[in-house]
Formats: sequence, C-alpha cells, structure tokens
Amino acid sequence: MLADALLLQLGYNATLVTIGAALLGIASGVAGTFLFLRKRALVSDAISHATLPGVGLAFVAMVAMGGEGRSLIGLLLGAGVSAAFGLLCVQWLTDRTRLGEDAAIGAVLSVFFGFGVVILTVVQTMNAGRQAGLEGFLLGSTAGMLRSDAILLAVSAALVLLLVVILRRPLGLAAFDPDYAEAAGWSLPRVDLAMMGIVLVVTVVGLKVVGLILIVALLIVPPVTARFWTERADHVVIIAGIVGGVSGYAGAAASAVAPALPTGPIVVLVGFGIFLFSLLLSPGRGVLASVLTHLRYQRRVHVRQGLLALAQGQPIYEVLTRRLLERRGLMLPDGVPTPAGQAAASKALLDETRWAIVRGDQAFALAAMRYDGLTPIEDVLTPDQLVEVDGKIATPQVVA
Repeated sequence: MLADALLLQLGYNATLVTIGAALLGIASGVAGTFLFLRKRALVSDAISHATLPGVGLAFVAMVAMGGEGRSLIGLLLGAGVSAAFGLLCVQWLTDRTRLGEDAAIGAVLSVFFGFGVVILTVVQTMNAGRQAGLEGFLLGSTAGMLRSDAILLAVSAALVLLLVVILRRPLGLAAFDPDYAEAAGWSLPRVDLAMMGIVLVVTVVGLKVVGLILIVALLIVPPVTARFWTERADHVVIIAGIVGGVSGYAGAAASAVAPALPTGPIVVLVGFGIFLFSLLLSPGRGVLASVLTHLRYQRRVHVRQGLLALAQGQPIYEVLTRRLLERRGLMLPDGVPTPAGQAAASKALLDETRWAIVRGDQAFALAAMRYDGLTPIEDVLTPDQLVEVDGKIATPQVVA
C-alpha cells in the first residue's frame, strides 16, 4: 500500500494531497532557510498563530455577505491579513518599546491565538454558513483538497521560489553580515520585510495541509537538517528544499495509507525522522562523526604522549597508549622502542622543544597561537624560521 501511495496510485484525491504537500514542503524549506540563518525562527511562530483570528473573521464576513463562508481563497486572504497585522504588531513593539523581539513575539502570539480561539468558538454557534471543519486549520486537513487548492499551492510555491531567486543576494547578506548589507546599499528593514512576506505566503497556504501550529516545524526543521550536510548557504537552501519536499511527499503518502491519521503531523514526523538521521549520521557535523573525531583525537594524544615518554626514557603505564604504540610498530611488548619508534620519539621531542622556544619568543607570537601539541610545526613555520629555531637548540637524542 505504501508503495502505491508513493507511486501516486491511490486515486485522484490522494495524488492531489501528495503533490500539494510536496510543493508546500519545498517552498517551506527554501523560505525557512533565511529565517533560520537570520536567527529569527520564532517570528514564524507569531505569524502562524496570528492567522487564526483572520480565518474566523473571514468566515463571519463571508457569511454576512450571503456566502457559505467556506471559500478557501477567502479564508486564506483573511488569514494573510491577520498574520500581516500580527507581524506589524511584533515589529512595532520591538521598535517602539523596550520589549525584546522574543517578548513581543510571545505577547502577539498568545493574544492573537486566544482571540482566534474565541472567534472560532463563536463561529461554531452560528446557524448560518458551513462552519464544520474550520478547526482543521489548527492541525491541517487535506481530506477535502480540491484541484483548485492544489493549483493554489503550486502557484504559491512557484512564487516563493521566484522571490527567493530574485532576492537571494540581499537575503543572504542580511543573514550573515547585516552591516555589510546596509553598506552595500540594501535597506535592512526592507529586506527583512521581504523575507517576512515570503514566510507569510508559505504560512498562509500551508494552513490547509499542516495547520497553523505545525507550519512552524515545516519552516524550520528542513533548514536545520540541511545545516548538518553543508557549510555553504546556497547549498543549505537547496538541501532544505529537498528535505521539505521529501517530508511533504512521504508524509502525505503515508497518511493516505492510514487515512485515520492527520496528514500534517505525519509530514512533520517524517521531517523529524530526516532531521534525526542527519543529527546522528551526517559526515561532517553529526553525533557519530563528532564521536569518531573525538576518539581519533584521543588516540593522537596518547601516541604523542607515548612518544615523548619513549624519548625521555620514561615507562608507559597507560594500557591504551601501549596498545596504540604496539599496533603502529613503534614499541615492542616489553616497552622497548623499535627503530621506527626511536625516530618518531626523537622527532616528537625535537618538535616539543621547538614549540617551547616558539612559545617563549615574542617574534613568533602569531605562530605560537596555533600550538595544540599535535599540529606539526612544519605546517606552521617556514623552513627559514625552522632553521632559526633549530639554531637555538641542540638536537636531543633518544634514550633507548
């Protein structure tokens, strides 16, 4: 069944939901990258929660005008207006009061969400309109997704990607070096406003799929995941889009197999699974890579200390040190250094003596900052500098 869902073989509606969720995931991952790099992830939380009053008020307004109140475009328009107002409130509180951005976000988030819950409660008591299902905007509801809804998602995703391509340079500069961005002629408030506009579009169109509570995860989890795999900002954008798209596609397909489960939470859980995999197994920044790097560093320290002990004729009692030296053919089981061990020990002691001179000479202050006990001194000093340092010492001999 899951294979059929992944191959879009479960019917028209399931195909629409899967494609729509994938498009939303791509747009969310790309848009959320700049929010994450700008260190303003909480702003998306305020935007998403501020949409709820707009949904309720838009329903009331459409019913008052003689409609059913369930027009998706009308509801999303109301959500967008409400979210934009919430964003302006956060900006005003941050600029005009002594509140920090986090406090302003907390205030706006709680007030708007509380007001939205009150509005939805009132809507549920109305006799006019078709208010059933409005609560789906909290956690998402894709059961009734229509072709027009999927087209709206596709157009919105294309718009977001186009805006990111056009504004990628100022958005990147604002994220990494705001001062340079302003010096280069970019207005930082306008760049931030454009970034929030992009996030606003994604948040509003994502209400149908994952809901206002979980859209934050779809904006932030993909770029956080992408950060484990690359150091380059442009690559983070691409990988985040892929992670978001895969999360949306696989999550929607999985929820199609188990229709009793909501699509939005499944999409987010799939994204979290990819994040967890990256956290543990990414080659550069993952937990496993960090543990292996630490173990390799420990072994290098043990070997270095063992060689220094051999050079000075000291006994080695540490079991791991002895084992490492024996495995590398630097020491015999009885503790006597091999010829290769004698040469390596002599070199280690010579380098330690060189470093002692370098660290005590103000002329080598810059080079001394790179001392860690393991970096070869030849990687730090030039040949002429090594000759100068060697002229101040007598080459030590290994004590066999």
